[in-house]
Amino acid sequence: VRPEHKVIIVGLDNAGKTTILYQFLMNEVVHTSPTIGSNVEEIVVKNTHFLMWDIGGQESLRSSWNTYYSNTEFIILVVDSIDRERLAITKEELYRMLAHEDLRKAAVLIFANKQDMKGCMTAAEISKYLTLSSIKDHPWHIQSCCALTGEGLCQGLEWMTSRIGVR
Repeated sequence: VRPEHKVIIVGLDNAGKTTILYQFLMNEVVHTSPTIGSNVEEIVVKNTHFLMWDIGGQESLRSSWNTYYSNTEFIILVVDSIDRERLAITKEELYRMLAHEDLRKAAVLIFANKQDMKGCMTAAEISKYLTLSSIKDHPWHIQSCCALTGEGLCQGLEWMTSRIGVR
């Protein structure tokens, strides 16, 4: 039996978490409605088994994110690249997670989603705003993507598989 690597997909509501999960699973766009609770799917990449939990991002649900943290190896943080107004909240949530005891061994993949939208922030701008360069005790990677076309998603998964066994 191959080990399963636990992944949590987090981010604010409407960032594209569920769309990304089902792009990973089926390579197609599914119609989603706001996630209450979570969706979980097994995603297999090159013989690596990921158990991915897509967790609802609405404000009322964020306080329960920590119930999913134990044994998490990867955090996928999905950022809506056009939602400048709420990037500060995303930043707050990111550093709250990184400070959590149960996530101290987790690697962080940030997806700068919705790169197809006019006027979106680049991955570099988001990286600067989130001060990712200050994160020293967690491996991290930022990847621009478009969940609707699937662009950039494979590169994100490749980074995750490259981290397996690197400690």
